[in-house]
Amino acid sequence: MVQALLNSSIWSRHWRRGLIYGLLLAAVLAVLLPYGLIVRVPLARADALVVFSGSATYIERMDWAAQLWREGRAPLIIVTYDFQSAGWDVRRQRNPTFTERAVDVLRSQGVPAESIIVVHQGGYNTRGEAEAALDYARNQGLRSLLFVTSAYHTRRSWWTVRQVFANSGLILGIDAPPPGRETPPPWRWWSESIGWKLVPGEYLKFIYYWLRY
Repeated sequence: MVQALLNSSIWSRHWRRGLIYGLLLAAVLAVLLPYGLIVRVPLARADALVVFSGSATYIERMDWAAQLWREGRAPLIIVTYDFQSAGWDVRRQRNPTFTERAVDVLRSQGVPAESIIVVHQGGYNTRGEAEAALDYARNQGLRSLLFVTSAYHTRRSWWTVRQVFANSGLILGIDAPPPGRETPPPWRWWSESIGWKLVPGEYLKFIYYWLRY
């Protein structure tokens, strides 16, 4: 009886210790998980910026693109068309697309209309947007592109861009605003519902892209 109690106590301590270690490991992984999605490939200057569409995070993407444009990093901003309708716009008296709202953000940041190019082909997903950007670059004789997106989208975007542009000869880079505006910061991504979409969701999408393409 005494021996059984001792054995039970030892197993109980091992179980609690294992649970504590497991929780600590899960916490560490949760903190590190978003950093695996963030990639930046600097490009001091490009012929154009290409901003990936994204209805949930288009404002931070466009603000960042406008800032890069003001810094003289590229003379043009290419916006990919996402075919998604946004909410009602009183000024337009209709539901504009998120692409139209994205252009509004660029214009409000001082980017003139002649510096904004909207490409309508492709655009249904990241792959389609990259292909549309490649077609435009080839048709216009562009030699370098700096892609802009949200931080947690950069890993999959960069992988996709390298696949699509593999034999193009173009010089490429990718940049993103720091998380924290429309996307939660890495240390507390799990505390917001959009964080679960942007972090674990991006890993699942990356696996899907890797298997499909």
